[in-house]
This record gives sequence, C-alpha cells and structure tokens, in this order.
Amino acid sequence: MGTRPWVALVFLLPALVLLGSLVLYPIGYTIQRSFFDADNSAFVGLKNFGEVFTDHSNLTAVKNNAIWVVIAPVVATALGLIFAVLTERVSWGTAFKLVVFMPMAISMLAAGIIFRLVYENDPDRGVANAVVVGIHDTFAEASAYPGARPRPNADLAPSAGGSFTTKAAAQPGTAAALPLIGIPQNKVPGDAQDAKAAAPAADGGVSGTVWLDFKPGGGGTTGAIDPGEKALPGVKVEAVKDGKVVASAKSGDDGTFSLPAAAAGAQLRLPSSNFATQYNGVDWLGPSLVTPSIIVSYIWMWAGFAMVLIAAGLAGVPRELLEQARVDGANEWQVFRKITVPLLAPVLVVVLITLMINVLKIFDLVYIIAPGASQSDANVLALQLYLKSFGGGNDQGVGSAIGVLLLLLVLPVMIFNIRRLRREARR
Repeated sequence: MGTRPWVALVFLLPALVLLGSLVLYPIGYTIQRSFFDADNSAFVGLKNFGEVFTDHSNLTAVKNNAIWVVIAPVVATALGLIFAVLTERVSWGTAFKLVVFMPMAISMLAAGIIFRLVYENDPDRGVANAVVVGIHDTFAEASAYPGARPRPNADLAPSAGGSFTTKAAAQPGTAAALPLIGIPQNKVPGDAQDAKAAAPAADGGVSGTVWLDFKPGGGGTTGAIDPGEKALPGVKVEAVKDGKVVASAKSGDDGTFSLPAAAAGAQLRLPSSNFATQYNGVDWLGPSLVTPSIIVSYIWMWAGFAMVLIAAGLAGVPRELLEQARVDGANEWQVFRKITVPLLAPVLVVVLITLMINVLKIFDLVYIIAPGASQSDANVLALQLYLKSFGGGNDQGVGSAIGVLLLLLVLPVMIFNIRRLRREARR
C-alpha cells in the first residue's frame, strides 16, 4: 500500500505498549518468579513445579480442573444445542432464549451468592433441599414426634433400631402408661387434647395412654397423667412376643389405644418410625457433592451463552437441505444427527473451546459457593494459585508455578483455535 514502516509502527505503538505491559511482562515475570523460593531470595529451579504435582491440595486442584474441563463445557454446549434446536420453531422461542440467557447478565459473584443460598442445608432456606424434602415427604410418611424419648430409668426403655419397649409384659385387662418427653411444645399438634387415662381393657385385651409427660409451668408427678399434660395422637404401638409383632394400634386424639387379647403377656413397643429425625435433604456442599454442585451453577450461567451462539449458527443453515432430507424419508432425529449437527460443527467447536478456556480459569464460583469445610475438596488451580500466593500460603513461588501450569494448559487450546480460524479464513 506504500505505507512507510515507521508510520505503521507509530500507529501500532500504543497497542504494543499495552500488550507488552499488561500481557507479555506479567507472563515473563511469572515464569521467572516460578523458579525462585517463597520470598524471591533464592533460585530453586523446578522445585516449585515438583511441589505442584506432589502436594495433596495441588493434586486435588489438578483433578478437579480435569473434571471441570471434561464435564462443564460438554454439558453446557449440549444443552445450548438442544435449546437452540427445540426453540427454533415455537412461537415463544425468543422469550425462552431470553430467560435462559439472562443468567449471563449476572456476575460470577452474584451467581455464587445465589447458589450458596440454593444449596443451603436448611430446607426452609435452601431451594434445592426444599424440593428434595418435598418430594421425599410425598412418598415417605414423616415421623410423628421426631426426637421424643422416655424418661431415664422408666419402664419404657430404648431397644434395637431406635424403638422403645416396655421392660414388663402387659397384663390382660390392664391400662399401660407410656409417657414420653423431649418433644418441643411447637411439635405437639395444636388441637391435641389433654391426656386421658385409658379404661381397663375388656375381653382380656390391653389398653393404655401415650402422652407428653410434661406440665407447662412445672410440677406434676413423673409417670402419671397430670391435668394439663397433652395427649400424643397418632403414635403406633406394637405388642411384641418372642420378637414377633402380634398386634398393633395407634393412639387416638386423647392418647389412648386399645389392643386385642393377643397382646396379653406381650411387651409394648413404640417403633422408631414414630421418632425418626426429620429428613432434611442432601448435603449439596459436602465433600462428595460440592464440585458437581458448583458445576451445575456454572452450566446454569453459560448454557445461555452456548444457546445464543448455536442459534445464530443454526439461522445460517440452509433450510433446503433439511427439507430435502425430510422429503427423502429422514425422521427428525436423523435430520438432527446427520445434517444439523455436522453443519453446526464449526460453531460447536467455537463454543466448546471458549468454555474450556473459561473453566480452566474458574475461580469465583468455587471461592464463593464452597464452604470452608469443603473448600479443599472443591479446589481448582486458579483458587489454589490465590490461596498459595495471597490467601495465607504466602508462597508466590509455588503460586507462580501454578500460574505457569495454567498457561501451559490453555496454550494448546488457544493454538488449536487459532489454526482452526486460519483454516476457516482460507476457505
């Protein structure tokens, strides 16, 4: 074009200065720093790199990064492809895409805070456990009085499996007393009646009362039904002989129950199903599930990004090819698998590579979502770099070595992407 080289250099100089000061110099200094010890006073060669691959926390970070690279980009890209294809021909497709893409407008910090609340263990606060507990309680009956227990040294005593069994056998025609304690007042049904002493059973049967042996304001006689003490309705009572249940009943609104003559001479047992601790859901942020849980939050954010790029590529797919395949007898699955996906392959590669580079640098979500107790189990390289260099480790030599390792992991992906773009440009 006849442009003098120095004129081109003048125009390129601001960009070169920024590139050198913000990219090249930090990379060069990080590489140099990785060969020195913690306080940068002695040359240690490759010792820092050796620690990266021998220290347990560093190895955990490497393993988790591998899990992230394999799972997160693939799942996010697959969901983006499914969303883009399924919403292409529906009238509300644009609104759906807007909703799915909306998380991209949220910062990683905000998304981390949101999912920290979503994964809260308390079902009253955490959405995930609220759903799990709701489904569980739909199919499994909740215990009537979780945490209830008999008084120490009473006739009713703990037995196998968390149940409570009387020491003495029930006599025919008698009324058994089965007092319990340890039940908060707010767990007693609001319409519970005052406990009533059961009348002696007729026809050689066994009767009794199950009640809360606690009188508001104190006082009363232990093991006896006092005025104001509440009945415990719905408690299952079993009569057990030689380890076998011969009869069972449930206490009524006034706490009384009645068993047939077969219960005479049997021990009375309150099975553990009456007192099992309430199901509180899944420990999403525990050591075993913390990494998959954080990956789910990442996919929630980035599936919309993948969907938008793939939808843009899908808009450029010749419709004649799709219609011709349908005319030739191909069903929708065959059209999708053999025509749509191959034509979208360049876009899918771009999305996949972009997300792979992104997850190699993941830091925010892990740092915010993972609680202190399981942060070491969710550790990734970028977080380990921060912890080693600035978060208490105070060893910028090892931190720099981790940074160099991240650079080496990103470089092959970047080189592949650059070569692919050059091949695309030559077509």
